[in-house]
Amino acid sequence: MSATVSFEVPTPSGPRPMTVSYTRAGDGESLLLLHGIGHHRQAWDPVIPVLAKERDVIAVDLPGFGESPALPDGLAHDLPTMTAVLTALCAALGLQRPHVAGNSLGGLLALELGRAGAVRSVTALSPAGFWSEAERRYAFGVLSAMRGIARRTPPSVVERLAPSAAGRTLLTSTIYARPARRPAAAVVAETRALAQAPGFTETLRSGRSVRWTEDVPGLPVTVAWGSRDRLLVPRQGVRAKTVIPRARLVRLPGCGHVPMNDDPALVARVLLDGSRQEPAGAGRPDA
Repeated sequence: MSATVSFEVPTPSGPRPMTVSYTRAGDGESLLLLHGIGHHRQAWDPVIPVLAKERDVIAVDLPGFGESPALPDGLAHDLPTMTAVLTALCAALGLQRPHVAGNSLGGLLALELGRAGAVRSVTALSPAGFWSEAERRYAFGVLSAMRGIARRTPPSVVERLAPSAAGRTLLTSTIYARPARRPAAAVVAETRALAQAPGFTETLRSGRSVRWTEDVPGLPVTVAWGSRDRLLVPRQGVRAKTVIPRARLVRLPGCGHVPMNDDPALVARVLLDGSRQEPAGAGRPDA
């Protein structure tokens, strides 16, 4: 069930109040799940039942997405601010260095939490930030077009399209390799979430200068990429392995940019394996 948590975030101008929506399920070591830009926490629904058998799973709506309100006025949707928000969120929920997994924007944020030493392990699914400038412009153009279409399409049209496999393909084939597998209700909800997200424009704008160039030493890192990712192309995974040489690089055959829907069993296994690794440098060979 959905819940909210309120907390304060330290800023240069003093503490600012924040509220974040989330769901929590399962028992075991804590695993924080972070979605991509324009999406919401329900992106993780296909894998949560498996993860919850072994983990205390917390899926959050990032500020300005899903049911979480945007950041307070004056706070930027950039990496330093979001790292502070997520660190404060973990403290408010009683999470002491949880494992973290993220997709796209969420993968970038997961890596940033790892670099800050705030988590025990990082699993990043098609993380943002390993692009060339041309690839970034392409991805941002596609995302802007998706947002524009979602905002211009009347909800009644989305509801008529979603029940058919062809309609779900039309609406979501950019992010899913197997869009027909996505439930109609989920497609309607995520199209609405993309159209209504108050944090979308500011988050996309802040990403123009982002490029990940630093290692994440001292903790297990898994980077996984769908072989059919049409938004952030798979060769970016090779760059990620070059930048983070001790990372475990995993190929997700037949999966698109949001692989949790395309192959839930495989993605759940990758996430669980990622949170079982030994710390980087402990002698475990790369996979």
